[in-house]
Amino acid sequence: MPPWPRRLRQVRVHAMGWLIGLVALASLLLPQPALAAEVLQVRSGTLLQIGDGNRSYAVELACVAVAPADDAAAAAWLRQALPRRSRVNLRPRGSDDGTLLASVQRLAPGSGSEPRLDMGEGLVAAGLATPLPNCGG
Repeated sequence: MPPWPRRLRQVRVHAMGWLIGLVALASLLLPQPALAAEVLQVRSGTLLQIGDGNRSYAVELACVAVAPADDAAAAAWLRQALPRRSRVNLRPRGSDDGTLLASVQRLAPGSGSEPRLDMGEGLVAAGLATPLPNCGG
């Protein structure tokens, strides 16, 4: 048997190794789409269950207070503004007993040029919450 078929097989294996390496390198270097957090559930007038990839956590709206009498109406308003699987942007403000305190903005499904409404500000504008003092920025 001539030596060239064995040599051709070695070249093919070597080239395949380089190709796999280049594909792996390209997958690391090329930008990947960011996965936004998604609303899984509105649990109360200020408490949301948010999913981010394979994690799930409770997020309380920061900088607003909802009176107990307005909690059901605030939860209904949030369910209307944030249907399940709505993509949101979180701006962490702190934590309280394992619950993330954050400003929550719904991301527009289109180009993103629409103004983003902060859910806490929306509740205040609807008369269902009051802003907390010393919570600007």
